[in-house]
Amino acid sequence: MKNIFSALILGLFVFGCALEKEEKIMIEKFTTEGKEVVIYTTAENSNLRLTKMDTKKFEPSAQAIESEVSVFVNPNKTFQTFLGIGGAITDASAEVFAKLPSDKQAEFMKAYYDLDKGIGYTLARTSIHSCDFSSGSFTYVSDEDKDLKSFTIDHDKDFRLPLIKKAIQSAGGKLLMYASPWSPPAFMKSNNDMLHGGKLLPEFYEAWALYYTKFIKEYEKEGIPIWGITLQNEPMATQIWESCIYTAVEERDFLKNYLGPIMNKEGLGDKKIVVWDHNRDLINDRANTIFDDPEASKYAWGIGFHWYESWAGGEEMYNNIGKVHESYPDKHLLFTEGCAESFRPDGYQTWKNAERYGRSMINDFNNGTVGWTDWNILLDETGGPNHVGNFCFAPVHADTRTGELIYTPSYYYIGHFSKFIRPNAKRVSTVSSRSHLLSSSFINEDGKMVTVVMNQSDLEIKYKLYIGQNAIEQVSLPHSMQTLVY
Repeated sequence: MKNIFSALILGLFVFGCALEKEEKIMIEKFTTEGKEVVIYTTAENSNLRLTKMDTKKFEPSAQAIESEVSVFVNPNKTFQTFLGIGGAITDASAEVFAKLPSDKQAEFMKAYYDLDKGIGYTLARTSIHSCDFSSGSFTYVSDEDKDLKSFTIDHDKDFRLPLIKKAIQSAGGKLLMYASPWSPPAFMKSNNDMLHGGKLLPEFYEAWALYYTKFIKEYEKEGIPIWGITLQNEPMATQIWESCIYTAVEERDFLKNYLGPIMNKEGLGDKKIVVWDHNRDLINDRANTIFDDPEASKYAWGIGFHWYESWAGGEEMYNNIGKVHESYPDKHLLFTEGCAESFRPDGYQTWKNAERYGRSMINDFNNGTVGWTDWNILLDETGGPNHVGNFCFAPVHADTRTGELIYTPSYYYIGHFSKFIRPNAKRVSTVSSRSHLLSSSFINEDGKMVTVVMNQSDLEIKYKLYIGQNAIEQVSLPHSMQTLVY
């Protein structure tokens, strides 16, 4: 017994020494004194657009005081692993892209997917058959084909598949792709209509689950790997475009009794399934219902969400995301869609649209989100095409009359994240001492730290970025975004 006790004490001592050594290594790894910080800025009322502004060095600094504005970064506290940032490759985006002259097509691909010359997108979403941002409604099967014998993705070969393949190539041969359905075929639904809501009829649960698997297999035959799917786009919204309603219980039961088992049976059990795919406001109820059921939960990689709860001036419910992460830390949070609504041809340079992106990305990441997906990567001069007139903004527009590409401030705000924060980065503890500044930090696999600082006020703000006892002093321009790389 004495020998066992001595061995235990020795083991605890060695373990303690190992922890102390690990902590020492961590602190040494992030020693910042004398290290350079490169600062990139985008600012309203200026020509600064992801512009490399300055290089500074960390210096020893006195304790922060109340009269200062400070951003505190603690590299020894890390959180979720970063999946990626990207946008949706819709039929609308693909049709507009096809109308561009070849030199503008090349420029566009570099702008989004090239890391050096663009903003380095690594994530993409697409639709399973049509959505509102298609020129019309369509499916991959003939009417009433409940056995799916007529299934074909030939429609997508005209525009969508060529653009996705170019995007993969431009991203260096790898692009994490997931797909979402807006509606089952009309004959499978209670209202016999792909539009205007309705529900999936129980007699088609199995056929609809197989539909997802056929989509995945056909896309992969085309050389487009599918990372995962979401179960249903906006399952609580009856829209004038493609839509389908699932209560939380209905989504749970379809997942555990049909979609999950059939994905496994078809050899696709490694594909990720994302539930909800709707706004932050009701996300907690959906998470509770699905994730508290062990048989349903085992098929769900995580939960997706949009930002449209705030479209009519309501609050952006970031805390709801944090509560899901707090309750289900083993599930992943994925932002699956957001755009600036109500397109106006004089609104391309509307700065508040960009700030909506920046505010959402910072708050979503700080609440545990692992990936962030914008809506359409490209739209035309009308904010479309859209077969029901639901025209929106995109970060980049093309004037198909002239071939001109129009880069909005939103493109640059997204780039302050996607160009510098790379897949497998870890989020790092970051806090601002004043609400004027929003901030988030990540450390990449190569050891490079990235801190994003957004100023959404009318004030020019001088602040200090602290890591331990070292700091740099920096100025944040009114209505600006900065990325600091060190």
